[in-house]
Amino acid sequence: VTCTSCGHSFKLRNGGLPAGVKFDPSDLQILQHLEDQVSCDASKIHPLIHHFIPTIDGQKGICYTHPDKLPGLRRDGQVRHFFHRPSKAYTTGTRKRRKVHTDVHGGETRWHKTGKTRPISSARKVKGYKKILVLYANYGRQKKPQKTNWVMHQYHLGDNEEEKDGELVVSKVFYQTQPRLCAAA
Repeated sequence: VTCTSCGHSFKLRNGGLPAGVKFDPSDLQILQHLEDQVSCDASKIHPLIHHFIPTIDGQKGICYTHPDKLPGLRRDGQVRHFFHRPSKAYTTGTRKRRKVHTDVHGGETRWHKTGKTRPISSARKVKGYKKILVLYANYGRQKKPQKTNWVMHQYHLGDNEEEKDGELVVSKVFYQTQPRLCAAA
């Protein structure tokens, strides 16, 4: 296989990538991979992209499956990217489905959006948007929902802050091992 970016050729080991290969794209590069995937133009899609960003469909999707059960995700701070299609929570309205199926009885587990949806621009033109979501447990109970260390950055194309129903998006999911430090005021 030859990398389209640097031209380096190598053989895949046991269907996987050689040791030491790291995938750490910028927000703009993530949107470029998403744009290539959406265009369905095989000449634009990087030959190794599905090793780095697998596609998860339907009932196995990110908003259905707990991160512990997603392929390749561990609680060690490693980042994994996934192509997937968010769906609506209800047949009417625009709210996205973010409830996660778990084996725990009682409260719900769901992804909760935090902060503002941020535009990602290239040459002063908005190319897409990024949302940050955190996984919360014990939703629906009388007590306060419990914040977990699972974080998801969701990217979508276009000039609208909200993704369209069924639109392909990329999500970067990881377990935050270090507490975030606030800047001293």
